[in-house]
Amino acid sequence: MKKLLLGDEAIALGAIHAGLSGVYAYPGTPSTEITEFIQGNAIAKERGLHSRWCTNEKTAMEAALGMSFMGKRALVCMKHVGLNVCADPFVNSGMTGVNGGVVVLVADDPSMHSSQDEQDSRFYGKFAMIPTFEPSSQQEAYDMMEMAFEYSEQQCLPVLMRVTTRMAHSRAVVVVKDEARAENEKNYNAAAANWVLLPANARRRNDIVTKQQTQLEEDAEKSKYNRLSGPTPSPSPVREGGKQYPLGVIASGIAYNYVQEALAQRSPLFERGGAGVSLLKISQYPLPKRLVRQLLDSCEKVLVVEEGQPFIEEQVRGVFESQNILGRLTGELPRTGELTPDCVGEAINAAANSSLFTLHSSFERSEIVAARPPQLCQGCGHRDVYTALNKVLKEYENPRVFGDIGCYTLGFLPPYKAIHSCVDMGASITMAKGASDAGQWPAVAIIGDSTFTHSGMTGLLDAVNENADITVIISDNLTTAMTGGQDSAGTNKFEAICRGLGVSDEHLHVVVPLPKNMPEITQIIRDEINYHGVSVIIPRRECIQTFKRHAKEKKTAANSK
Repeated sequence: MKKLLLGDEAIALGAIHAGLSGVYAYPGTPSTEITEFIQGNAIAKERGLHSRWCTNEKTAMEAALGMSFMGKRALVCMKHVGLNVCADPFVNSGMTGVNGGVVVLVADDPSMHSSQDEQDSRFYGKFAMIPTFEPSSQQEAYDMMEMAFEYSEQQCLPVLMRVTTRMAHSRAVVVVKDEARAENEKNYNAAAANWVLLPANARRRNDIVTKQQTQLEEDAEKSKYNRLSGPTPSPSPVREGGKQYPLGVIASGIAYNYVQEALAQRSPLFERGGAGVSLLKISQYPLPKRLVRQLLDSCEKVLVVEEGQPFIEEQVRGVFESQNILGRLTGELPRTGELTPDCVGEAINAAANSSLFTLHSSFERSEIVAARPPQLCQGCGHRDVYTALNKVLKEYENPRVFGDIGCYTLGFLPPYKAIHSCVDMGASITMAKGASDAGQWPAVAIIGDSTFTHSGMTGLLDAVNENADITVIISDNLTTAMTGGQDSAGTNKFEAICRGLGVSDEHLHVVVPLPKNMPEITQIIRDEINYHGVSVIIPRRECIQTFKRHAKEKKTAANSK
């Protein structure tokens, strides 16, 4: 059966067909569509597979480990910065091992389309000593899920699967199975001696996992997803220095497709010259060193083409100490940002010191198209919050507003220019507290509803415990709006949460952010800034996008009666 699927959808369907029992995730572009696909899939609904959103990536990873402990297969999904949030359980999962298979799917975001950095998650796999897969097509993404779960159970280790934005959000035809594998039966095979990481147990497991690395590398050498292909076109006789080919290319992930596209655009002159290019595709780690050695031994130069940071390039340089390794570190490829078919073709030309390839497309920005920065939606409640906040803060000398991750981060841009920082999920409250500790006043934190439950609650507890002189605004639009309107874990619970953390009722307010309520909102903000202790203001109004969607759904339901 053939289906046209996004990379994210291919991953999701591959997991379902591999006998998945639950997906655990926090929404984050470009990984969100995986969980959404599973939530809407007929097989998943029929089987009752777990697919509700988690409060954050750490709770998702830990819940998946709990499902694995009982022998069932679990998928954890997140974007790259989410892996930082769940680093503690993720790294320790290499020490506990798994019972049922666990696949940790991480979607990296080169060029930072919707992220704070260009972090490359492959380093986490190496750091945690767990196998890492990196599909180079939607078909591989689908097929690899079954292999990843099987390999996880075979090696008793979780598997990290890494994709990037272009793989996650591009479509291709994928050949899929007609039916799904049955779920694993629950079992009690998980040994407490492995899962209780007391030092004595952890030291024993560390020795075991360290010794496994030889087998993991051997499996990578033999993997059908790692392959050294012949030259394109046929090679010339052995060249000066005993090398068979003028150029070798190592390519991984989506970058492999760009290399293939460049090789398919060979100029007639290059073909007649008889020069050859040898290509090593890498999609399973640890690095298959023997395959790399074969390539290096037969090529005068080797260009490493990989999306993200120079993960392969640095290892090849470190292990083989060759002077003829080219890539991001030597300037043939850009050090930052996404790769494109054009820049890959240009890099191959540069590496071979000739014009081997004819390029047919351009990714340069048009000079006649004006940039259009993002902005808050018309009718968004965050607009009224920033309008009120800016109006009040004009009354104070050097106020500072600490922002957070969400739609409201756009408050940094004109016309509001309202926030002074945005570092990571939940940092607004703790940074406001730190600034207050340094003597700053007023110190205001603005955080969204989903971000507050993700990572903001502990910061508020710190502030309450020291009665920090800060004002916290939890801008509640009743959803996780930035990633498309997923459920927010704290909806209708924020007042109770704040009270439970110790915020007094006298300094806990709920307001409706509308222009007609501006006098009330501005007075409350002013009063709470002038109160020298912890106060919380919750402006609450549904996201305009989900409001429109819900209204349409109600109208459709009414018309169908």
